[in-house]
Amino acid sequence: MAPARKSKTHPPPPPSRTLVLDNGASTIKAGYVAEDAVDEPRLIPNCIARDRNKKVYVASDLDKCIDLSEVAFRRPVEKGFVVNWEAEKEIWEHEFLHDKAPQPCDPSETRLILSEPSNSLPVLQTNCDQMVFEEFGFASYYRGIGPSFNAYHDVQGILRTPRDPGTVAQLPAEILLLVDTGYSHTTITPILQGRPFHSAIRRLDVGGKLLTNYLTRLLSLRHYDMRNETYIVNEMKEAACYVSLDFKQDLDRAWKGTRGERRDTYLSGAGIAKDYVLPDFHTRTKGIVREYDPQRASRARKLVSESSEDVLTLRNERFTVPELLFHPSDIGVRQPGIADLVMQSLRVLPIGLWPGLLANIVVVGGNSLFEGFVERLQKEIVQLVPDECFVRVARPTNPITSTWSGAANLAKHQHINSLSVTKQEYEEHGAAWAARKFSAGLDS
Repeated sequence: MAPARKSKTHPPPPPSRTLVLDNGASTIKAGYVAEDAVDEPRLIPNCIARDRNKKVYVASDLDKCIDLSEVAFRRPVEKGFVVNWEAEKEIWEHEFLHDKAPQPCDPSETRLILSEPSNSLPVLQTNCDQMVFEEFGFASYYRGIGPSFNAYHDVQGILRTPRDPGTVAQLPAEILLLVDTGYSHTTITPILQGRPFHSAIRRLDVGGKLLTNYLTRLLSLRHYDMRNETYIVNEMKEAACYVSLDFKQDLDRAWKGTRGERRDTYLSGAGIAKDYVLPDFHTRTKGIVREYDPQRASRARKLVSESSEDVLTLRNERFTVPELLFHPSDIGVRQPGIADLVMQSLRVLPIGLWPGLLANIVVVGGNSLFEGFVERLQKEIVQLVPDECFVRVARPTNPITSTWSGAANLAKHQHINSLSVTKQEYEEHGAAWAARKFSAGLDS
């Protein structure tokens, strides 16, 4: 008698709710996507902080910290990669899994879409997959390269391409060159039909963290010792710095002169100098940028002991710090700037793709919010590419949450069911099979 045939196990239905995490080094962008609704993403500090009174704040609890002076940070992400899962686990549990979590989640009924940096090490990817399935127990999961999620935007809408009314955006975008400049690093990623060209991805080890550290060093040499005040310096950088469109001219206007000389442009501020009023965490919890007034500055120097404000006058620091994105060699970093990296990336690809990529350059990440960044990048790329190439550079309305929004669009797209791995498949086929499926992406 023939043995009874085993019934074939059917995969469980896909979860109706998806948690989308853009797990950045500075902030986690998190929100839920359901069939009929998409949350606004929350920006969660991806850190565990300790203030001067030794009180510990986990992730979003940092908002409750009144005095941010001399705050020490422990970050689970280094150089863009999660290297401390003990700290990351504590942050995720605090934000999503505890009873009083701001965004409560039942992993057994939730799909997770998680961003990762380009060219991550296999051992780090395996650790991540094990944490998601074995520690948290998510029902379904997709780990994808963060820049590629931006292909699931209306890219032509971002670039303001003239179109007929009622035109439906193509998702994923046909062709795109994504410049992602964030906290840890800057990456150049060419993307075709949602698939990144891995061989053409280029990375610059200059990001918001290095810029903040450099500004901290300059201020500590020229003004006050700010080495323990990185949080305040970071706010100062975001509020006061800009990318110069003519670096040599601005440097000349901000120059004091030699041998005790005080040039007129230096004394007047030349439209470059700004005063930054430091927070005292009693009457002001945030610093204030105001116009430089030479007369006020002169009076403040005479009444320094009586003044109730601590004021830093920022001059060439305002534009020499962001300049490192375009000329890292200024501080000895032996890497080319962003525009040169774009050209390095293009040279790996067939020249027939150049026009499409150069006409569809999108910049995301916190550093792209510097005033003048988009204009300077476009100007430098135009000088490097052939004359017949048309260059367009654009920035989304919110470049910090752009990657999250693209991943949220992917969560509603038909591709997600073929891309994601269920917990049942992971247990049946193993971690190596899941890693191969994530690496293959849309080609799997």
